Parts: sequence; C-alpha cells; structure tokens
Amino acid sequence: MQDFLQNLGISNELLNYLLMPLLIFVARVADVSINTLRIMFMMNGKKNIVPILGFFEALIWLLAIGQIFQNVNNPLSYLAYAGGFATGTYVGMTLDEKLALGRVLVRVITPKPLPSLLEFMKEKDFRFTNVGAEGRYGKVNLLFTVLKRDQLQEFIARVKQSDAKAFYTIESVKRVSEEDLNIMEDKPRFRSRLLSRART
Repeated sequence: MQDFLQNLGISNELLNYLLMPLLIFVARVADVSINTLRIMFMMNGKKNIVPILGFFEALIWLLAIGQIFQNVNNPLSYLAYAGGFATGTYVGMTLDEKLALGRVLVRVITPKPLPSLLEFMKEKDFRFTNVGAEGRYGKVNLLFTVLKRDQLQEFIARVKQSDAKAFYTIESVKRVSEEDLNIMEDKPRFRSRLLSRART
C-alpha cells in the first residue's frame, strides 16, 4: 500500500502523518461497524448473512493491523486505530437502532388492568398475555407481549399514555415458536430499510 502511494508521487510526510492514519481510522470504523451488525444478525438467527459479514470484518481488520505494523513507530497510527474503534462502535450501534431488526419481549406491570392498551394491541394484531399477579404492595396486572423492534417505540408511547407510572422491562428475543414465518416477514422489511438508507 505504501509503495503504491509513493509511486503516485505522495511525499513520505503526507503518507505517514495523514493518509496512513486516515486509512487505518476508516478501516477500523468499517470492521467494528460490521462486527456490531454481525452480532445483531447472529442474535436474530439470520445464519446466511453472518458468515459474509464475518469474512469482510476479518479481512478489513487484517488490513488495518497490517498498516499498524508497518507504521509501528508512528503514534498517529495508534490514535487512528483507537479512534476508529470508538467511532465504529458508535456507528454500529446507530445502524442497529436504525434497522431495528429482531424482536423484543416487553413486560408491563400496572396496579390495574389497562383496557385501552389491550384494545390498542388487538387493533394492531399484537399477541399478548394479560394476567393478574401479586406484587410487594398487593395485586398487580402483568402484561406480556413480543413485538418487532420497529413497533417498540409506538407501543411504549401507548403504554405511557395509558399509565404514565407503568413499570415495564424490555428484553431481546432470539427465537419464537413461529421463527420460520417471522424470518420471512423480516426479510423484505430488512431489504427495504437498506435500500431506503442507501438512497438517502
């Protein structure tokens, strides 16, 4: 890489103190972002895309670490490597939030049943279980539901509208009993999101 850039007439100073750190930074951002997405897809059971992401993640990492070894005396290379890792983590988390793939389990605990929330869930065709339970201070109502992550924000807003003091927890779900059907439902949604992001 360095020989190729030098053959283009780029000076050693520009190469060592600007271009190489920049390339290391960009490569690190790319491989850490891919790593975050790979873990996300793995947690959601999408086996076909995970090995492809793993291949490119490892390839980019080897390119980045190779440049580090070639510029072992350049402190800017280390700063670029660490900065790329931090930035890549942020970028990967942002992509995860934007794509909102997978499903989550939501538990909602309230002092009393929430008929308006149940009607909302029936209208949206959400599957849920609503049972009575015993809490520290007496009887409570416990609601379970599994949602697609892109529906979570709307659902939580409706929970708060129904009961501003409702207690709820959210957990990621790797598989559900209808996994084959759910994966097929997610595929077009995933493709449409990627295409829409690419256009903007």
